[in-house]
Amino acid sequence: MLSQEDLAYIEERGMDAAQVEAQLKRFTTGFPYLKIKDAARQEHGITVLTPEEEEKAIARWQKFLSDGGDVCKFVPASGAASRMFKALFAFVDGDADVPAEGSDVARLIADIDKVAFIDDLNAATKSLYGKSVDELKEAARYKDLIAAIIKPEGLNYGGLPKGLLKFHSYPEGSRTPVEEQLAEGAQTAANGAGNVKMHFTVSANHRKLFEAKIAEVADKMGKERGVNYNVSLSEQKPQTDTVAANPDNTPFHEDGHLLFRPGGHGALIENLNDIDATVVFIKNIDNVVPDSLRDATVRYKQIIGGYLIEFHDRIEDYLTRLATGDYTRGTLQDMANFMHTAFSISDRNTDGMNDTDFALYLHEKLNRPLRVCGMVKNEGEPGGGPFIAFNRDGSASLQILESTQIDPENEEYKKMVASATHFNPVDLVCYVKDRNGEKYNLTSYVDPDTGFISSKSSHGKELRAMELPGLWNGAMSDWNTAFVEVPIATFNPVKTVNDLLRPTHQG
Repeated sequence: MLSQEDLAYIEERGMDAAQVEAQLKRFTTGFPYLKIKDAARQEHGITVLTPEEEEKAIARWQKFLSDGGDVCKFVPASGAASRMFKALFAFVDGDADVPAEGSDVARLIADIDKVAFIDDLNAATKSLYGKSVDELKEAARYKDLIAAIIKPEGLNYGGLPKGLLKFHSYPEGSRTPVEEQLAEGAQTAANGAGNVKMHFTVSANHRKLFEAKIAEVADKMGKERGVNYNVSLSEQKPQTDTVAANPDNTPFHEDGHLLFRPGGHGALIENLNDIDATVVFIKNIDNVVPDSLRDATVRYKQIIGGYLIEFHDRIEDYLTRLATGDYTRGTLQDMANFMHTAFSISDRNTDGMNDTDFALYLHEKLNRPLRVCGMVKNEGEPGGGPFIAFNRDGSASLQILESTQIDPENEEYKKMVASATHFNPVDLVCYVKDRNGEKYNLTSYVDPDTGFISSKSSHGKELRAMELPGLWNGAMSDWNTAFVEVPIATFNPVKTVNDLLRPTHQG
């Protein structure tokens, strides 16, 4: 299927031809739906900690930090903000000069003085049209006003990364999500020496903008908070791109070459694998709040961090016993019970195993990357989120699933989805080193049978595109996973510009 020219181009890109062949084959076979045991819920996969357990976890986290704990905040920030402004683009490019009553655009215009970028917008409209925002509203020049927000000649918010838009207002000025993530890092991830490690994944075309913003604010914010920021950036690796296919599943070519597209956020497992840290928090760039509303976020970051360390303490003790032979049949069974209770792991029957095989099996299951994921109660329609799913080896474990991974024709699965009580807010804390302090190779724990195929186009030609297993879905499939309930107050994403008008983003 691949020509000699294709093979040469693949080699030039530093990619593996067998991997590209496997991707092309996947367009024909598709990705299998996952086999599900049940939705995870309270007392059945999702832990609801008591106030005493929460305080114990906070104390353990604070001790970990004071002892010099090695922590990094990992923030995927490569997404452009264009989807935030979909309604605005539709209005500017549409025929109507006045937005429909009650529409997102009409509501934004009515409350435009509440957005954190209002001063910049006023400057832009005066430069472009010689009029302030209020004067444009009075003259019913709504398209000009909205264009000044999204178009390159104005603020260009439709072409910037979400992480660099002004989200929140303060007396001393406005802050971007990058700055709010830095502020949160100082409150949750500063070790005993006052060092805060932060890592942002960015797109290549926006990297210089991120570098400039971090250079502008990091030292100043660090001095104000009594911490030292160590901020690094990375880009999604070209080697993780996926090949595109024609509608008939043959290789798609453009300008004489195979077309490769970014492999989705699951490709960031490579970037995460490069992070030099023991514990890593993962959180989306847009899930931030102002200082005055961050108490719940700080508290539950400490709680899930401490809960992770408590689990790690116990696992490290078990692994040491297994390595030294300090166990009885009873202690081996205790370890198996722990895995079932903590991680909902159910596996083949171990009753017939001798102690040596049982110990080897337990070592294999315990000696893996560990993550604790915050889960929020559903307040709307249930969908993808926390489930107990079967793995390729027949075992079952906790998994974060997207709706595309669940067979929509399976009536039993439909009932499971409908009964789901929680969803995934992307609030993870991970332990990625073994008991000897060596980094796990995280790419070894990815489920290659998870992914997503969609229909796209390039320069007017239809194509089929493939996304790799999601970072917190298939890319972490073979981790030890625990789910902990966290309050909705910790989940404040900005998916559209109108979300910035909500009280949680007004401070």
